[in-house]
Amino acid sequence: MMQNVLKLIEKLSLEHNKISPALVREKNIKLGLRNEDGTGVFVGITSKGQVMGYKREIQGDGTEKKVDLDGELYYCGYNVTDLVSHQQEEGRFGFEETAYLLLTGKLPNNKHLEEFTSELAQRRKLPAEAKTMILNRPPHDDQMGALHTIVSAMHLFDRTPNSTDIKDLSRQCIDLIAKFPTIVAYNCLASGNGKKVRELIEPKEEYGHAENFLYMLKGKRPDKLTANLFDMMLVLHAEHGGGNNSTFTVRTVSSSGANSYMAICSGIASLSGHLHGGANEAVESMMENIKANVKKWDDDDELFRYLIKILDKKVNDKSGKVYGIGHAVYTKSDPRAVILEHKALEIAQQSGMEKEFELYRSIARLAPGIILKKKGKVASANVDFYSGFVYRSMGIPKELFTPIFAMSRVAGWSAHRIEEIIQGRLIRPSYFSSLPGLREEYVPLKSR
Repeated sequence: MMQNVLKLIEKLSLEHNKISPALVREKNIKLGLRNEDGTGVFVGITSKGQVMGYKREIQGDGTEKKVDLDGELYYCGYNVTDLVSHQQEEGRFGFEETAYLLLTGKLPNNKHLEEFTSELAQRRKLPAEAKTMILNRPPHDDQMGALHTIVSAMHLFDRTPNSTDIKDLSRQCIDLIAKFPTIVAYNCLASGNGKKVRELIEPKEEYGHAENFLYMLKGKRPDKLTANLFDMMLVLHAEHGGGNNSTFTVRTVSSSGANSYMAICSGIASLSGHLHGGANEAVESMMENIKANVKKWDDDDELFRYLIKILDKKVNDKSGKVYGIGHAVYTKSDPRAVILEHKALEIAQQSGMEKEFELYRSIARLAPGIILKKKGKVASANVDFYSGFVYRSMGIPKELFTPIFAMSRVAGWSAHRIEEIIQGRLIRPSYFSSLPGLREEYVPLKSR
């Protein structure tokens, strides 16, 4: 009986919820809040992140044309390439400085950075009850679901969880930024063989954000190269403008007046979707398929032929996608991928994975030309193309790739949440009806 009901609901849902492409064009509906050429619809104003991958130029006939550019990413007006470059040159960790910048809009001086870093350090530990929740959950391997559960539960330890006063918002956001690495590490450890609370490694106040996560996860302080590269990854993923799906979700939920824990959980929920947060996992799966089916990794002709098969939906998952190549905004280049490619070589050399890394480079070099020829789209490697490889080189399991993304992006989510609360306008777009008209009359149940 239940199966019959479920099948009927599935059938009617598929029939009733499809929309006509003609109706979309007639009403000029911006599906996915995108224009016809794939560019995003402007729906708000932010000072936090600016993503640039193209510009619009007025042509001689008065029409606008999208012109592809080398990608650039800005945090509060600062080019992320410059931020990373200076942090690396000065030989220091950069995530704490980046989080401060996103929350305040200003770069900290030494005193303010030390105070902010100290504040994060003091807030990293979890309440004993939260540890018990993590360890006593039913066995499962859903790391994003586990993260969502514990972040949601953190409101239980807040005396004023529903306050939207800026002082409380700032405290809550800083607290969550500090605790995310601890939650992610403990969730992963709890997936193993029956750990007890006393076996969970406490974060060290003298370690930075990146060091602490790797220390809590593996039980030893990471080497300098690994810690610095992981920190750089956190900086590169910390923010990406208000239009990416998870940040827009956080802003939408925040605009309703929901508390910080619910708003940040909505970002986690969005990021758990495979179209947003799971891209580097898809890259890793694709690369495993390529490694298994291409005999000579250094043979461009053989790689070229196999990439054609991927785009023709004949191999891999038959989706027709070369994962990690292409982006919603970036076209000619993703600045994060450019930075990461250079640094990834160092970790590849350290871990003895140079040959594999050169395969990644070859795919990143060949795929854009094939995509342009077959689909007419300008594309390049994005940050997800290399990030999974880097994490794997560090010995980080694949199920943590997306939680680590959240661990970094919570800084951007927090900054956008505070900004949305200050701007104070409920986000409420409109929808056209797909029905041909109104129902003439209600038909009584006995007559149907």
